[in-house]
Amino acid sequence: MKYLLNSFMLVVLLGFAGFAIADPETAVAAVTPTVNKGDTAWVIMATILVILMVIPGLALFYGGMVRAKNMLSVLMQVFVIFSMMAILWAIYGYSIAFTEGNAFFGGFSKLFLIGITPDSMAATFSKGVYIPEYMYVAFQLTFAGLTPALIIGAFAERVKFSAILVFMLIWFTFAYLPMAHMVWYWAGPDAYTDAAAGGTAGATAGFLFQKGALDFAGGTVVHINAGIAGLIGCLMVGKRIGYKKESLAPHSVTMTMIGASLLWVGWFGFNVGSNLEANGLAALVFVNTLLASAAATLAWTGAEWIIRGKPSMLGGASGAIAGLVAITPACGWSGPMGAIGLGIVGGAVCFLAVTSLKTLLGYDDSLDAFGVHGVGGIIGALGTAVVASPALGGTGVWDYVANGVAEYSMSTQFISQLWGVVICIIWSGVVSFAAFKFVDIMIGLRVSEESEREGLDISEHGETAYHI
Repeated sequence: MKYLLNSFMLVVLLGFAGFAIADPETAVAAVTPTVNKGDTAWVIMATILVILMVIPGLALFYGGMVRAKNMLSVLMQVFVIFSMMAILWAIYGYSIAFTEGNAFFGGFSKLFLIGITPDSMAATFSKGVYIPEYMYVAFQLTFAGLTPALIIGAFAERVKFSAILVFMLIWFTFAYLPMAHMVWYWAGPDAYTDAAAGGTAGATAGFLFQKGALDFAGGTVVHINAGIAGLIGCLMVGKRIGYKKESLAPHSVTMTMIGASLLWVGWFGFNVGSNLEANGLAALVFVNTLLASAAATLAWTGAEWIIRGKPSMLGGASGAIAGLVAITPACGWSGPMGAIGLGIVGGAVCFLAVTSLKTLLGYDDSLDAFGVHGVGGIIGALGTAVVASPALGGTGVWDYVANGVAEYSMSTQFISQLWGVVICIIWSGVVSFAAFKFVDIMIGLRVSEESEREGLDISEHGETAYHI
């Protein structure tokens, strides 16, 4: 029981709707659910910022890194994937991720968002404080739309548009939704009135939540999940024609820098919005997000300068994203100095992953989806156990029964984090392999050699990004 209590977190994102509208006769009299207008306004703003991360942020970041003949194909893939995920989220995604079911999947009680009204409430991380459930649905929708779009960077410039859409449908259903449920679903803070009630509530939470895995804004659910899928994809699809033989250089680092900047700005919605409240902890998350990305930019740039002799703009932009990825799972538990340390490690290690590791193993991760998101997510998830320690300036883990910070064990928390990383790698890897294999058998993954040489803009979409 002590282990369970130590794992109940000031953590990220949940599907508290079922709990939030529980029978009032069973509610504790001292807690009166109240929608906070300031928190609601912030979550609305955060949701808009995450949309900005995807369209146009991620689209331009990835688009600038491909050759000119494939620019529109990347923009189209990101744009349509986000749109498709939004509809799937409303139809069944929210229900499976954020209603009570078993430890791995939620239920079907909110298919088509049935039962949700303007008066429905979703819990935050403070007892008695709520936001409208519709805003929680919308905020989580943006995460569901972003994550699959990250995957395409690993096999850009060579996969059929139709194959990508079918794969994303399968992967979203069987990889993203269960991971979101396992990590983020819990009964909400008001359920933890005493030890017995806390034990009962904990038993309904997602599998990794019960294991005590901390993931404030998506280190496992978003970044490792997408990174592993990307790695499996680039291995199964194969290398681009001319890889290591012809120039495959980015056609517009300028576009990539603009995209990276939009991602950096939008990431404040991603991380700070995950707090669900506009309070002091949100301010800490903001500072951590800013400092980690700045530190990673310097670390990547410095490593590249030392090893390659010249610092590049592409490297600086990639470093910023690596820092944002690394701090994402830890941003609500780290102190500012811990965030800087995590950013430095994330920037340097991700640089080595996209240069030395990729060269050593010989895979063609076109836009470094695995090297940045997969590797950076693992660093951040495991590093969370270190930077969350109160002895190192972290916040520790909140005990909702005792209403105070629980006794903290770095080794125990590291094991919990390891659970999250290993389960995510295995789950996403198996689902991704099966989904890619199915799509390859049914319609084929890769475009023809002629189409690849012509460029996907013309061969897949019948248009070009630039007219000369």
